Amino acid sequence: MALALRSSISFINVKDNQGLKTRDEFSTIVSFAQTKLLSCKLHAKSAMHEATRLSLLQGRKSEKSERLHELVAPHSHNGLRVPVFVMLPLDTISIGGSFNKVRTMYASLFALKNAGVEGVMVDVWWGLVEKEGPLKYNWEGYAELVKMVQKLGLKLQVVMSFHQCGGNVGDSCSIPLPPWVLEEMNNNPDIVYTNKSGRRNPEYISLGCDSLPVLGGRTPIQVYSDYMRSFRERFHQCLGNVIVEIQVGLGPCGELRYPSYPESNGTWRFPGIGEFQCYDKYMRASLAAAAEAIGKTDWGLEGPHDAGLYNQLPEETGFFQREGTWNTEYGHFFLEWYSGKLVEHGDKILSAAQRIFEGTGAILSGKVAGIHWHYNTRSHAAELTAGYYNTRNRDGYSAIARMLSKRGVVLNFTCMEMRDEEQPERANCSPEGLVRQVKMATKSAGTQLAGENALERYDSGAYSQVLGTSHSDSGNGLAAFTYLRMNKRLFEAENCRKFDEFVKNMSEGGRNATLPESDTSRTNLYVGFLKDHDLHKKTSIIMTGCL
Repeated sequence: MALALRSSISFINVKDNQGLKTRDEFSTIVSFAQTKLLSCKLHAKSAMHEATRLSLLQGRKSEKSERLHELVAPHSHNGLRVPVFVMLPLDTISIGGSFNKVRTMYASLFALKNAGVEGVMVDVWWGLVEKEGPLKYNWEGYAELVKMVQKLGLKLQVVMSFHQCGGNVGDSCSIPLPPWVLEEMNNNPDIVYTNKSGRRNPEYISLGCDSLPVLGGRTPIQVYSDYMRSFRERFHQCLGNVIVEIQVGLGPCGELRYPSYPESNGTWRFPGIGEFQCYDKYMRASLAAAAEAIGKTDWGLEGPHDAGLYNQLPEETGFFQREGTWNTEYGHFFLEWYSGKLVEHGDKILSAAQRIFEGTGAILSGKVAGIHWHYNTRSHAAELTAGYYNTRNRDGYSAIARMLSKRGVVLNFTCMEMRDEEQPERANCSPEGLVRQVKMATKSAGTQLAGENALERYDSGAYSQVLGTSHSDSGNGLAAFTYLRMNKRLFEAENCRKFDEFVKNMSEGGRNATLPESDTSRTNLYVGFLKDHDLHKKTSIIMTGCL
């Protein structure tokens, strides 16, 4: 059934600064749309008691239903079933560390549960949790969320977000790195990524200093490890049953890549090639050592001089043009070093995560960016500047997939919803070709593949593309799919209907790969909150569980 929520704030529009109240009860309207909507009213003494009761009843309908919503590590599903998760808003936890808009979130999660989703994903921001100082962690806002998710019978994917929020596609709020980390950056600007012109990027610590004690006497890898270890200790009772997946942040936007295409302040615009990020003193020292090791000292003085600027196209540069420097001995050396450092960085963090979460029952995953522009050129310029040494003549994703496989980590890939025909001709895009390549790379490496949509989409075409991609006709199929993102638009009636149909098709293994333009089954379910009622009792209902 398609499900939509009607009210007056954020996702479902209920005013968050007031309680949800009627005279003495909470009312819902459940309407099933046939040719015209038929309606009936469902009344309950307490909204949250009723929601909880319905959730529990639904979970007990049958053993078959229970099995349908059970996720076992590693990702598994019955037959061709692909479980669907939904990303929560970036500001689910406030700057102060508290759980934002609790009533709204509960109603929204209840709606998603009834739509058939497996669970939700949330960013666990380093800049919020370790905000007060080194080794001073505040998990309490996240603990409230975990309890709510558990109460509703959903699963949770958590992202160890070691990057800042703000300045990239889809960033709707600003969450910088912890203040004490920013202070270290001010004292030593070389601990952040830097481009050829000296522009510093504070969204993530440079991998060049991964093993150096640049953060108050600890290395970045140690800091990330301490953070993950504290998370494990705080949530150990929920790992593997409620918290089913830990996505380990590996770079900007949580992705294993360099920040080669930053959108902040208009620095980069699609479909620019981006710029190499190897000019902090630690990266330069590494490059110099690599060049000296092969007796080519001159190659280690700096990065490519002819690689152009952020918003240029490949043929406008000496490095990326058809027969450019990328395809010379020097080009091979530089790109091997640049991409190799990225894979090494991922392996260091994931090795630590593997040790920390071993035996918890939680899946580990790592995210790789879907950089599809200029994929149809020989050099694949935008991928190269991001750290993926993928060209017409070389597979740049096999090494990443093998590294993830070695650590038992699922590869999470974006742009699953995109079609080649939707892209502008001048950008030489091929998201479909890129996805096919990554599917083959993960299959060859023996690691599982999960997916996300790169941009917010609500149309049938995008859902149909994901359904088609989820198949394993060539390379890996999808072990899970996470939808970006829960917001007010998702709960609009038409968008909701399409999303519900998509979830249903994914649960059936994508056998109905084409979403109908109209709901031929006439089973739209609308849930609207009529009046407000003081739900001060919701705390005792929601905040119990595994913690």
